[in-house]
Amino acid sequence: MKLSVELTGALETQLAAAARRLGVAPEQLAAAAVRDLLAQREADFDAAARHVLAKNRALYERLA
Repeated sequence: MKLSVELTGALETQLAAAARRLGVAPEQLAAAAVRDLLAQREADFDAAARHVLAKNRALYERLA
């Protein structure tokens, strides 16, 4: 599956810097982060998803 994610300038910069430190492409680091998140216990993932959704609810409503 190919997935497109839009990052703010600050997040893009942080991702690129972390990827450089680790010697991997930003896309590889992002994919590894997603794999790690999904590998966590389901309850942890659900709590994180609820937090992100609540934090960005206004944005999602504007985009709908």
